[in-house]
Amino acid sequence: MTALRPALAALLLATALPAAAQDGPIRLTLHDWTGQLITTEIMGEVLKRGGFEVEYVQADYLAQFAGLETGDLHIAMEIWETTGREAMDAATATGKVENLGPTGMEAIEEWWYPAYMVEKCPGLPNWEALKEADCAAAFATPETAPKGRYLGGPVTWGGFDDERVAALDLPFEVIHAGTDAALFAELESAIQRQAPIVLWVYAPHWAPAKYEGDWVQFPAYTPECYNDPAWGSNPNAAYDCGKPTGPIWKVASTTLGEKWPGAKAAVEKFEIDNAEMGAMITAVDLDGQTVSAVVADWMAANEARWGAWIAN
Repeated sequence: MTALRPALAALLLATALPAAAQDGPIRLTLHDWTGQLITTEIMGEVLKRGGFEVEYVQADYLAQFAGLETGDLHIAMEIWETTGREAMDAATATGKVENLGPTGMEAIEEWWYPAYMVEKCPGLPNWEALKEADCAAAFATPETAPKGRYLGGPVTWGGFDDERVAALDLPFEVIHAGTDAALFAELESAIQRQAPIVLWVYAPHWAPAKYEGDWVQFPAYTPECYNDPAWGSNPNAAYDCGKPTGPIWKVASTTLGEKWPGAKAAVEKFEIDNAEMGAMITAVDLDGQTVSAVVADWMAANEARWGAWIAN
């Protein structure tokens, strides 16, 4: 049998594909924390059921906006109000990226300490307790003494913790964990040993549900705190406040709606709350299940729900 001419072969392949898949794959970004991997795979699996071709692409949390603006990337399922708002607003201002609404999850990302540290730093949760030499020493490690040690998230997460320490004149050194897994492995190790630790903890997540502790109470965030050095206790520096709290957003390249309007509508309908996500993160991080297995269980249990997302 003679080979088909390339143009004819391409035409036959295109007509055999569902209409939704003929423009190539929809690219969803993957980052380095469990919840985001779950939300992204859920959305990807739902889109597949709707006849769309899907590709997952590993991307830097903040740098991904460049790819969304060019249309090389199409969907980012978790932009946290706490750390990604400025980058999101800058991207949407170009007219090439769209905010597709909240995911249903509410974000907290802040300095967190286990309850046993209150005995060693009794002024907590007030942030000013951290300025006391004895309190800072209670959080010190050999690598930072006499300064306290704050274990931040991976540097790609943003968060301005280095700037916060400088602006509030805290006697602490910021050490960044390399990965999400390393961050929480260190928390578990410290708690088992009742060792000093204050670190970046976020919710929804299993850690603040599993362990007794609290978030440090910094001066309340306002946009002026980040944008106007004259605001706040330090008239010469921005970031002299805590992190914002608020929704976790879904964003997309405008290319998504232009090429795949049904996929855009499905992403807009996606909704999961903190409790539901926390349970799935626990299943992966603590119970040893894979992300794909947890997603498959969710898909099986919520068929009517996600079916409505892709209904015409």
